[in-house]
Amino acid sequence: MEHEISVTERDPRWQSVVDRDPAADGAFVYAVVTTGVYCRPSCPSRGAKPRNVRFFTTAAEAEAAGFRPCRRCHPNAQSPAQANAAIVAAACRMIETADTPPKLDEIAAAMGVSPSHFHRQFKAITGVTPRAYGAAQRARKLRAALGRSDNSVTSAIYDAGYGSNSRFYERAGEMLGMTPTMYRKGGKDTDIRFAIGECSLGAILVAQSDKGICAIALDDDPEKLVRDLQDRFPNANLIGADAGFEALVARVVAFVEAPGVGFDLPLDIRGTAFQQRVWQALLAIPPGATASYADVAERIGRPSAVRAVAQACGANNLAVAIPCHRVVRSDGALAGYRWGVDRKRALLLKEAQA
Repeated sequence: MEHEISVTERDPRWQSVVDRDPAADGAFVYAVVTTGVYCRPSCPSRGAKPRNVRFFTTAAEAEAAGFRPCRRCHPNAQSPAQANAAIVAAACRMIETADTPPKLDEIAAAMGVSPSHFHRQFKAITGVTPRAYGAAQRARKLRAALGRSDNSVTSAIYDAGYGSNSRFYERAGEMLGMTPTMYRKGGKDTDIRFAIGECSLGAILVAQSDKGICAIALDDDPEKLVRDLQDRFPNANLIGADAGFEALVARVVAFVEAPGVGFDLPLDIRGTAFQQRVWQALLAIPPGATASYADVAERIGRPSAVRAVAQACGANNLAVAIPCHRVVRSDGALAGYRWGVDRKRALLLKEAQA
């Protein structure tokens, strides 16, 4: 006799329970009516029969229905993923407020974890290493200091946390793509190669100085992309790139077309501490999955900050690399996307089919 698929087995959450998927922890809990216990999806306990399983959005809902928490997976406590996210968020604030980037051992000790565990979790959540994150924060401070007309280059260097001019100038080109003086002058006498490609989301522009990528942008109008680049670097020499550079553009396009392959280009993650916590939560949403703004607010420990989460998503300027396109409204409808709702829909469809 052919097995009849139950309502539970038709529910997409059931597969997460079967797979004991830790990525689903926090999204829901499941209860077993024969035991009166509820668990998180990753619980290692013996599997239950589908007909005996009930799903609940929160632990509170399961307990209100008369179920008690599992003693193995502790579904009413903070999950390992949530605990790691909280540690990383605290570490980010420590790095951001430090005069000079603290060392790995110092951060790990302050967080109460081993350096190897901290390093692994930090990179998994933010997409960059603690050292790279610290360098990005120092570069952000430097750009802000150079942007003040009343500040000398030397003052900007010390304001950004560099102990000496020589140490700074060793890394200046890598951070800015040009000398500090050229950066202040809008890229004066700097060659910036750029190329425009086509992807399923429209036109994409990638620009690079001789030291690193300085722009990735999407739009329907390729001419607008070029104008925006000119406005950002008004005094630079903008050069249409050759075939060799277009290979780099192809790598970026490949990431857009197949988001699950990863993105290994250096990212300068900017923003307030709150924005960074939101963006870190977005990086934890796997390709093919979505989360509501309320879900993200819950995951970062700020359940009442739904509007602020939406604003942080809108402030993201790293298209696709920080996947704000995976955040939808609570009813599943697509909300605004700075690169256009049609692109958001296209990205989600592409990821669902991958």
